[in-house]
Amino acid sequence: FEAYCRANPRPCPLLERLGPGEALTRRLAVGADLRTDLPLYHVHLADGTIEEVPDVRCWWRDDLVAMLVGCSFSFEEALTRAGLPPRHVTEGGNVPMYRTSRETTPVGPFGGKLVVSMRPVPAERVSEAYEATAPFEQVHGAPIHHGDPSALGIADLARPDWGDAVTVGEDEVPVFWACGVTSQVALEAALRSGRVDLAITHAPGHMFIADVLNADFARGED
Repeated sequence: FEAYCRANPRPCPLLERLGPGEALTRRLAVGADLRTDLPLYHVHLADGTIEEVPDVRCWWRDDLVAMLVGCSFSFEEALTRAGLPPRHVTEGGNVPMYRTSRETTPVGPFGGKLVVSMRPVPAERVSEAYEATAPFEQVHGAPIHHGDPSALGIADLARPDWGDAVTVGEDEVPVFWACGVTSQVALEAALRSGRVDLAITHAPGHMFIADVLNADFARGED
């Protein structure tokens, strides 16, 4: 899975990896417990079942390796400062996320379609969205596409695969960023292959909040 993230850095920018069985973070926060310190978890089982739980201590095993992947929520402060507040924030929902027709680079049993998040931007200001988010390479960076969603194999913006649909104004363009939910799609593929029997992730929209500042990701600091 680490190699899969390295092969697909835009959707899966790996920020921290812990050792087998370890649950306490070091780099992104000192001593945060990944079994209890996220608001909601998905426990993915080999039969395709997903358990949604607020605590995963009873699921934790000594052979589990925790990896933390960057999230686009970390660049939304920069978008807001640029005068481009994310629509899902102003409408009080979760960012819409879509499974695209683009394949990621497979590694071992891990692979699958690229997932993107979408934020509407006024047509004349799309370049500003690119400029505001490009420095944040550790949390997906600049958009991968803007405009016609069918170019990504997305049939209907009003029906996201994850998250909530948002309003797209007549003078606005949908702008798409690579999304970390791609890693969950890859995990599901590995579970179907039979080579992985358990995976624990955050529930979409319920990420781990680190002690590292958003600005630190823009500067590329460790």
